[in-house]
Amino acid sequence: MVKKILCLLGLFFLLEAHVLAEVIASVDKNPVIANESFVLTITADDDIDANALDTSPLLDDFIVGRTSVSSQTSMVNFKTTRLTKWTTVLIAKQEGTYSIPSFSIEGQKTQPITLKVVSPSDTSAANIQQDIFITNDISAKEVYVQQQITLTVKLHFSSELKRGSLTEPTLPGANITQIGKDIENETIINGRRYRVIERTYAISPQQSGEMVIQSPLFSGEIMQPSARRSNFLSFAETKPVSVVGEEIAITVKPIPQDYQGVWLPSELIALHQEWQPEAEKFKVGEPITRVITLTAAGLSKEQLPLINVEVPGGLKIYPDQAELHTGINNNRLVSQKVRNFAIVASKPGNYLLPEIRIPWWNTKTNRMEHATIPAEHITIAPNADLPQQNTPLNNAEPETVPSNSAITPPSQVIIEKASWLQWLFLGLWLLTCFAWWLSAKRHAVKGPHKKDANKHNQEKKGNMYLALLAAGKKGDTKLMMSLILPWFNQLTSQQLTSLSDVYQQVSDPAFKQAVTELQQACYGPSPQLFNSDQLLSLIQTINKTFSSSIKSTKTRFSLNP
Repeated sequence: MVKKILCLLGLFFLLEAHVLAEVIASVDKNPVIANESFVLTITADDDIDANALDTSPLLDDFIVGRTSVSSQTSMVNFKTTRLTKWTTVLIAKQEGTYSIPSFSIEGQKTQPITLKVVSPSDTSAANIQQDIFITNDISAKEVYVQQQITLTVKLHFSSELKRGSLTEPTLPGANITQIGKDIENETIINGRRYRVIERTYAISPQQSGEMVIQSPLFSGEIMQPSARRSNFLSFAETKPVSVVGEEIAITVKPIPQDYQGVWLPSELIALHQEWQPEAEKFKVGEPITRVITLTAAGLSKEQLPLINVEVPGGLKIYPDQAELHTGINNNRLVSQKVRNFAIVASKPGNYLLPEIRIPWWNTKTNRMEHATIPAEHITIAPNADLPQQNTPLNNAEPETVPSNSAITPPSQVIIEKASWLQWLFLGLWLLTCFAWWLSAKRHAVKGPHKKDANKHNQEKKGNMYLALLAAGKKGDTKLMMSLILPWFNQLTSQQLTSLSDVYQQVSDPAFKQAVTELQQACYGPSPQLFNSDQLLSLIQTINKTFSSSIKSTKTRFSLNP
């Protein structure tokens, strides 16, 4: 009988321990400031499953951050107390009055909470001055497609940060890059001292239209004093925080219809040249180095076009590979392309070097301009160290033979044979043939591996070529635009950086015009239909021509003398 009573009492207390009595919802502050986080805490007086809380009803009015769950069990005078606490970080993006709905957990419901959200500029919010907030500063709100703008993000916080992370701003279809390093300083706002972390981003929109830049989001934890204190130690607790800046609306204008050439939107583009050596006159046969530097503000180094220099007859030019540089000046990206041209004159005289002209779009004046190096005269003097030189160009006259002059027959030249030289050359020739035979035999052994590698490369090139054709058949203009440069680089085994480089290699006005129309279809003011048949036909012709040229080059070989 006693055992039955004890079992009933144990069952009674067990059932009572699992009965949820109350669920309470609370916020750490009310009113709150827009774009600043606050903490919603829901407490249940029992050990509850962590997944019992559903925060999806909050998504309509708030940005819902991470939710943490903690459980606590204590026993006082043989009485066991259990608590389950959910902590959720929320952000209200717009000012107004909102209602945090009631939550149901195992049959118990919380009371709804009326929340007031005020603007940061509201004077009534002075008594709830923000502990942490983000401000944004953008260089321009009306830009052209592919024009670079800078976004400066400043994170202000008055409390001590324990940890935190700041995301990047987002803009669909744009290139976003952080420029420079973070800058830390301090400032005082309304008598309150804030630490400030400043970060700058370069943003280049790739599509035209009305767009919105989403501000970075900061998430972290700040230190706050605890109510628990002792004589020797004071404890500190952390509080999760999240804050987001205001969205930024921008207008991205398309490429003007009357613009011709590689699209270069910038505030300033300049061309500069240097001569090495620096002299007014140069000599025949001596190398002359002409250094051309293209500097552009607000453009990446990949956007800079190819620099070409033409010379008149009598001069030979040998260009070097272009050097690319990128730097930061006044929080603005500045890129340079430097190319050296070695010029060697074979005849003395006066030479006129043609003008160098690069078109670009001035985003300040909204008009097309040209960066130029004017045409320049150089004088090539005879070189005393070279006894045989041609007649100067400006004094050149055709050679004539007088009609009454007697023609002297050429004198007979007798060449004595040196038999030992013949045998020497014959022996060297035989050694060369033997070495070539050994080399050919060695390559024949390793041939299958090289053949497999060539086959792999050809398949890779073929796959890129087929992908470009497939994109054209589907009418995917943006995919075609992104595949033209990689396809040509694989086809020619080069590393070109812009479409202007491709134009120089192809030298086909029809191909350049077709690609320009494709650019207009991708980045024009409104979506346009693009007939890809002509461009695909040109691509097939170019692929066949360059493939045949490369194949014929590989099959030729020469034997060293």
